[in-house]
Amino acid sequence: MSLSADLWRGSADLAAASLDSPFVRGVADGTLPRERFAGYVAQDAFFLEAFARAYALGVAHSRDRAALDAFAGLLAGVRDELRLHDGYAARWGIDLAAVEPAPATTAYTDFLLATAALGELGEVCAAMTPCMRLYASLGQALVPVAVGAYREWVDTYADPGFEELARTLEALLDRLAADTPAVRRAYRRAMELELAFFDSAFAGGPAPAGGTVAGQ
Repeated sequence: MSLSADLWRGSADLAAASLDSPFVRGVADGTLPRERFAGYVAQDAFFLEAFARAYALGVAHSRDRAALDAFAGLLAGVRDELRLHDGYAARWGIDLAAVEPAPATTAYTDFLLATAALGELGEVCAAMTPCMRLYASLGQALVPVAVGAYREWVDTYADPGFEELARTLEALLDRLAADTPAVRRAYRRAMELELAFFDSAFAGGPAPAGGTVAGQ
């Protein structure tokens, strides 16, 4: 079994908890209050900008052309994801430039950027892979049952192109990372932070600026 597959299997409990979280359930059946989803979009856009910077650090620290090209391709994927959030923001009047990050968002972005700046490339991959693999897994699990206003979100992460990006990052993890306690800690910590991010989105964090989503 590859290292990436073993790490994913080792965090199956957190993956299941994310799938069963009130936020994800509400996205799947369309019952999540629209203001909660708008808050999530604002927080996730802030997070994705940090994720893009972490990929950029991966590009800068790459020691061969294959890793450089892979990180650059993954960075382009995040830019596509941010365009989805820009679409939500435009429809709902959210000013993404004025987002105040929630504590769960800051905890995750601080962890990612510190790891990307100071860790070995294998640890960087271990810190970043859970986001990609979890979202691909959630999209694929939800696409047969998702209904309502958030189907676009589900379809984005169920798309084969997103699965390919997740596999690209997993391949980098398998090539660049050793099976060390630091790598395992980074992967597990990222999975914990993903679940905390969903829980924070459901609870409601700082309100998105620039407008209201009531009645949209």
